[in-house]
Amino acid sequence: MTQQYTGVTVTTQANVYFDGKCVSHSITLADGTKKSVGVVLPATLTFNTGAPEIMECVAGSCEYKLKGSDAWVKSAAGSKFSVPGNSSFEIRVTEPYHYICHFG
Repeated sequence: MTQQYTGVTVTTQANVYFDGKCVSHSITLADGTKKSVGVVLPATLTFNTGAPEIMECVAGSCEYKLKGSDAWVKSAAGSKFSVPGNSSFEIRVTEPYHYICHFG
């Protein structure tokens, strides 16, 4: 599980979605790789993707359901799930879900 990044550029203005239920900050690594780190507060939300994403849970937990699936899958600290580009996923959170979104 990713604990920290060094040598990054952080966008100080937060990305705030769903009336504050999801807040993240964009980071850029030294090699130009872009990620976001944030937290989703208790809610059930739907996120759309442009590029493929990997959601890495660093604390808390969630359940997610990929577009086209009827199955909710649990994701807890130390686990990841992949979301295709130009798609969507639903996320159900009952405790703060801290994450890193890896864009790819």
